[in-house]
Amino acid sequence: MTTKNKKSTNGERPVWFITGCSTGFGRELASQVLRLGYRTVVTARKPDAVKDLAEQGEALVLKLDVTDQGQINAAIKAAEKKFGGIDVLVNNAGIGYFAAIEEGEDKEIRRLFEINVFGMGRMIQAALPGMRRRRKGTIVNISSLAGLRSAPALGFYNATKFAVEGLSGALLQEVEPLGIKVMVVEPSGFRTDWAGRSANESKKQIADYAKTAGEWRREIRADSGRQPGDPVRAAQAIIKAVESPKPPRHLLLGNDAYEGAMAKLAELRKGFAAVEKIARGADFPKEKAIKAK
Repeated sequence: MTTKNKKSTNGERPVWFITGCSTGFGRELASQVLRLGYRTVVTARKPDAVKDLAEQGEALVLKLDVTDQGQINAAIKAAEKKFGGIDVLVNNAGIGYFAAIEEGEDKEIRRLFEINVFGMGRMIQAALPGMRRRRKGTIVNISSLAGLRSAPALGFYNATKFAVEGLSGALLQEVEPLGIKVMVVEPSGFRTDWAGRSANESKKQIADYAKTAGEWRREIRADSGRQPGDPVRAAQAIIKAVESPKPPRHLLLGNDAYEGAMAKLAELRKGFAAVEKIARGADFPKEKAIKAK
């Protein structure tokens, strides 16, 4: 992939703004776009953790906690002042949390939603005015296979990623007519340190869930560092999708993501078909419905 044909609105190299660049997808994606020669806003709660990325290209390194509205506003303002605008916003910042639903701790659950959902929403709200003025831009929201299908021990994490899917679906209907694209990325297991670093687990663990939530939690922890997904290829796939003539609204990443999503579709189709008669029978009869109008 070369940079020759990649131009932003004003004819210069595109500007990527990426949240959560200290590790995982965020770090690899920032590294990839910088190597392509793109202007990149590299953000992290601890800027020292991403200083090395700045050496790879034209980067603006900023302190950013997506739960802090003041930092969000300052970061967007700084990016627009330095580069003139944001072409691609990547909402990557996120954390995990392992707990059976009954085991969930209120403080941890609220923190999960503050970062994964409300933080993403704040970033979008802050970046959209500039994108609307220019009638151009792409918003990439990092979701997960967990945003399409649920698993034991991940219920609250599932809830945040299902929220990302729902918000993104509404957002694209609102902004696509304005020339702004929205893409949701749904990876399965990749070799990041998500399971080992960012995913806390409930201190309270109930024996009755040992064979469901407990077993799933142990399996994910044990698999950390051995997942089939390659973060380098994932970052390259995201860039390629963003720059395609017609970016996909959903980008599954990984064999497990594709197979898991297709299995979920089949499960939904089968389940919906089984209750079709009940579903259709819940409306007023057509004649009565017309009279009711």
